[in-house]
Amino acid sequence: MFKDSNLNTEKLVESKAVKKRINMVQEVVLETQKLTKKFGGLIAVNNFDLKVNRGEISSLIGPNGAGKTTVFNVITGLYQADGGKVIFKGEDLGGKKPHGIVTKGIARTFQNIRLFSNMTCLENVMAGQHCCSKEGTWSSIFGTSYQKKEESEIRKIAKRLLQQVGLWKFEDELAKNIAYGNQRMLEIARALASNPDLLILDEPSSGLNDKESEDLMNFLKGLLKENLTILLIEHHMNVVMGISDWVTVMDEGKKIAEGVPEDIYRNPLVIEAYLGKEEEGEI
Repeated sequence: MFKDSNLNTEKLVESKAVKKRINMVQEVVLETQKLTKKFGGLIAVNNFDLKVNRGEISSLIGPNGAGKTTVFNVITGLYQADGGKVIFKGEDLGGKKPHGIVTKGIARTFQNIRLFSNMTCLENVMAGQHCCSKEGTWSSIFGTSYQKKEESEIRKIAKRLLQQVGLWKFEDELAKNIAYGNQRMLEIARALASNPDLLILDEPSSGLNDKESEDLMNFLKGLLKENLTILLIEHHMNVVMGISDWVTVMDEGKKIAEGVPEDIYRNPLVIEAYLGKEEEGEI
């Protein structure tokens, strides 16, 4: 992973890039404050602080079992925190359920793809807009003019998103029948269908080949032009270093480093977390 023999042992705050960033006035869209999550006697996330600036791509990295996905699950309401806060656009999200988090403007994908496998690609993306639907059960049952108009608009948005992710030709194909890489992009399209302010991606390049990973990187960079903010967990260091504005590193539930990609790449604590500490006297 990290193959640089000229390690920079300076503190991150001494980096010119970090100093420049600290001095910039930026809007924090998402923040965790001393976030803690326990499972029995195991502390999976320990007093974890994270800040995500609007209009940027932030990455959360760390070795397996570091607590990264647990952080995502707390942010998106799948788990409730045992301590600390999750602040989104100035609002404490504590106690909110996943559907409530989506309506606030946060959408996510999962490390293990969660599509409606027996629904078409178009239907999957349409399903992602359920939180934006204004018409209720009775309108759906009786097919009112308002409901029909809304359904037409939902379909139109779903078609546009399928085109955006390059899956328009699979509009009527069942999700389970398209290639794995396409399923990844379909899940992103479904998340985008809720019109989020913050898109959270858990291992989006997992299982992709080099060409697909490169296409994903270009696609995510393009989303920033649409006033979107992105937070991702990623194991593929080429992806992390290629698209991230800011990188936060976890190990054993704690934050061990944060900074711009070039500093993280050379940080001794990060290298130790991934590769292990050399034994004294080891050659």
